[in-house]
Amino acid sequence: MSILSALLGDASSSDTEKIAKQIEAILAPGEVVESGYKLVRDLVVFTDRRIVFVDKQGITGKRTTWLSIPYSGIVRFAAETAGHFDLDSELLIWTKGDSQPVKIDFRGGGDILQAYRTLSGHIS
Repeated sequence: MSILSALLGDASSSDTEKIAKQIEAILAPGEVVESGYKLVRDLVVFTDRRIVFVDKQGITGKRTTWLSIPYSGIVRFAAETAGHFDLDSELLIWTKGDSQPVKIDFRGGGDILQAYRTLSGHIS
């Protein structure tokens, strides 16, 4: 991931073992990290039970907001892949009770299809 991508908040794939160690304090017993994407200091993590958004705040990043979306709370999702002129891809996730989707940006197409497959495997 380039410095520019990091500053713009674009997602890049990260090592699942490394991510599991970073969020082990909030994982339920037996919960498995399937994939994760890093944004400068923040993370988007797909487990076998939910999606976890980790938002580190402040200068030191000590203050952290954890947002969990169980797969059962997702009503629809969409992926927009990169094109010839627009090199970014977006993953949009709508949850029950929310009119606006959660948006995750992927630089240059990145791993958006893997994230989409993960969602497809968990949403019934």
